[in-house]
Amino acid sequence: MTMHPILRLIAGTMVLISLLLTYFVHENFVWFTVFIAINLIQSSFTLWCPMITFLKRLGIKE
Repeated sequence: MTMHPILRLIAGTMVLISLLLTYFVHENFVWFTVFIAINLIQSSFTLWCPMITFLKRLGIKE
């Protein structure tokens, strides 16, 4: 698997986890979902995502 499918998998998983935490644990976990959304929007404009930097350091191929 290459970097961009892994990145989409991680983003989708994090959104689902944050929504489950919001529903089952506490409603303030919705802010985790907001943070993920803001990061995705930011990366679309700047073309830089912190997770890509992390995945590159792990040796994942582009």
